[in-house]
Amino acid sequence: MAQASKPVMQADGNSGSLKKISAQQLRLGMYVHKLCCSWLTTPFWQTAFPVEAAQTIAQIHASGVTQLWIDLAKGVDVDVAADVAVLGDESAGLPAALDDCPAASFRFAPVTPAPMADEMRRAAALIDRSRDAVVSMFQDARMGRAVDLQGAMPLVDEIAGSVMRNASALIGLARLKTADNYTYMHSVAVCALMIALARQLGLDDAVTRELGLAGLLHDVGKMTVSPAILNKPGKLTAEEFDSVKLHAGAGHELLCAAGGIGAIALDVCLHHHEKYDGSGYPHGLKGEEISLYARMGAVCDVYDAVSSNRPYKTGWGPAESLRQMAEWSRGGHFDEKVFAAFVKCLGIYPVGTLVRLKSGRLGVVAEQKSQGSLLMPKVRVFFSTRSQTYIVPQLLDLAQPGVGDAIVCCEQERKWGLSDLDRFWRDVPSACRAGS
Repeated sequence: MAQASKPVMQADGNSGSLKKISAQQLRLGMYVHKLCCSWLTTPFWQTAFPVEAAQTIAQIHASGVTQLWIDLAKGVDVDVAADVAVLGDESAGLPAALDDCPAASFRFAPVTPAPMADEMRRAAALIDRSRDAVVSMFQDARMGRAVDLQGAMPLVDEIAGSVMRNASALIGLARLKTADNYTYMHSVAVCALMIALARQLGLDDAVTRELGLAGLLHDVGKMTVSPAILNKPGKLTAEEFDSVKLHAGAGHELLCAAGGIGAIALDVCLHHHEKYDGSGYPHGLKGEEISLYARMGAVCDVYDAVSSNRPYKTGWGPAESLRQMAEWSRGGHFDEKVFAAFVKCLGIYPVGTLVRLKSGRLGVVAEQKSQGSLLMPKVRVFFSTRSQTYIVPQLLDLAQPGVGDAIVCCEQERKWGLSDLDRFWRDVPSACRAGS
C-alpha cells in the first residue's frame, strides 16, 4: 500500500478510537464517524452512521468523498473489514447494487462560458435534435429493441456542454412545451436539470453523464400508459392514477429488456417517484433507502412537471414552483439537502420569474449570474406598475454598480393581466443589453 493511503490515527478524547482512511478502503462493518467533505456533496443526513449495505459505499464513492474518519469502537478496522464478504444491497427492494457505477476516468470536453443570447440559439437547435432522439429511444424501448446508447450518450454530452456553458438557456427553453410533445420534452428538461444538479453536488463527470442519461430515460414507462389518461384535462380517477403509477415499474422492465442500461438509469427510472417520508411509489422507500440518484431524479422531475403547462393545469412560474416544492420538502417529500442544492443551482429567482423592482417596474428574470449573489440576476423590465403600461424593454444587471434597483418580490402575471411572459426572456437582442 502506498504511503499516502495509509490510515491516520487521531486521539478521540477518552477512547482514541478514530482512524482516517481513504474512501477506497471503506468496507461493510465499518462505522463512519465523519466524511471529509462539504455536507452538500453527500446524500447523508447523519454525521455518523454504520456501513451496513453495499449501496452506502457506492453512494459515498459517487458523492466524490476521498477521505473519511471511522470509529473503531463502533465498527471494524481496515484489516478486519478486508475479510468481510462484499454483499449485494438487500435493503428495501432496491435494484441491483449501485456500486456498479461508471469509472471516474471519463471527462466532459472543456467548455467556455457563453452569454445567454449566444447559448439560446445553440440550445434551441439542440432541443429540436434532442426531442427527435428521445422519441426514437422511447419507441425502441417500447418495441423491445436495444436503446441506441451510441446515439444517446453523445446527446447527453451535448446537453451537458450547453448546461456548462450557460445552464439557464437550455433549462429555460426546455420548460416551454406543448401538449403533444410534453413527455419527450420533459425528458430533455430532466436530463439538463440532473446534469446541473450533479455538478452543483460535485459529482464526477462519469456519474453526471449517467445521471443525464437517467433523465432522458426516466419516463420511458409512460409509453405503456394510455394517451387518453396522460392527456386527460380533468382530475384522474383512482383507477386511472393507479394506471399511471405503473409507469415506473414498466419503464424499468422496458430498459432491462432492452439491455445495456447502467444501474444509475435503471434506479432513477424505477424510483424517481419515491418520497423521502416513505409515501411514494412503487416500493414506499424511505429516507436513505432511496439512492442519492433517485432523490435527485425526484426533485428534477417534479420541478419540471409543476413549472410546465399541462392539459389539466397551467404551470406555476419558476419561483412559485420552488416555493411550493420547499413546502413539500419540509413536509417530507424530498431530501432537503438535495433540494437546497437544486435551488442553489437554479437560483432564488430562476429564469422566467416575474419580479417587481423597487422602482415600481415589473421584469422577467432573463439570466442568472455565473458568480455572485443569487438575489441579483439580470432582469428584463417591461412594465410600469405606476402607470399600468408597458415600457420600452431594458435588460438590467442588478449586480452592476450604479443600477440603483433591486427585486422587492415575485409577482403573479394574472394579477397584472399579463400573458406570454416568456417572450421577454427568450430573445435578448443586443439593443436591449443596457446595464449588462
